[in-house]
Amino acid sequence: MTQDGSSVHGIAASALAAREIVTKLAAVEGLARDWRMGALPSGDAHALDPDRLKALLEPGRPARPHLVGAQDLPRRRGMSTASRIALIHALAHIEFNAINLALDCIARFPDFPQDYYNDWVRVAEEEALHFGLLRQQLQNRGADYGDLPAHDALWEMACRTHKDALARMALVPRVLEARGLDAAPVIIEKLQRLGEADLVTVMEIILRDEEFHVAVGDRWFRHLCRGRGLDAGAEYLRLVLAFNAPWPAAPINLAARRRAGFSDAELKILSGPRPQA
Repeated sequence: MTQDGSSVHGIAASALAAREIVTKLAAVEGLARDWRMGALPSGDAHALDPDRLKALLEPGRPARPHLVGAQDLPRRRGMSTASRIALIHALAHIEFNAINLALDCIARFPDFPQDYYNDWVRVAEEEALHFGLLRQQLQNRGADYGDLPAHDALWEMACRTHKDALARMALVPRVLEARGLDAAPVIIEKLQRLGEADLVTVMEIILRDEEFHVAVGDRWFRHLCRGRGLDAGAEYLRLVLAFNAPWPAAPINLAARRRAGFSDAELKILSGPRPQA
């Protein structure tokens, strides 16, 4: 294990701590470049320091948006300009949190094979791209990220699963991000009817990439289950119920979830009512 502080874990932690948007996006770009050049070793002993791990739970964020409970966000009906801005802002906020989430997956867990960091560096890079594309859509409409309040459910689940990589892989990529696979086609269809061609293109890029991101979570969830002698299907359902994680809402994107690694048995269960814990 390296102890020079210049590992992929340390650089990811620095990017995670960056507060300003431009600084964070540049840090992700630098992380991806240096990792691919082979300039960043993995397996940093310092990555397991308890104080450092605790600090990761407070990611760098800009001063805005103001964070509220999901139930406190205003409900916008229809597709007025204000409603479209609210939709894009909500999606941008998800992508910004997803940048931090990918960085935390790199910074927090130092004992994975190199392919794990290949995957999560790519995820961080693609989430940064998505955020930038959505922010540009906001700016095209005279708005910007931070103009509206937002909720923090994605990061709250990251905090709840910080002690166990298996729970993290199960409940963030395979639950929360998988919900995006279900929602995106519905959003795309609505935007197509509204003639929002540029925004449709952005959403199609996001849907394509998010399928890979869910597959990353699936790959490493199953890797950990094999290492612990667990049945992946049973363990996934157990974790969803134990953590009271959201149950999929119809319509479920069965084809995308299947390509991302969900088994037919899992999809049959997820397509039905939520089991009792």
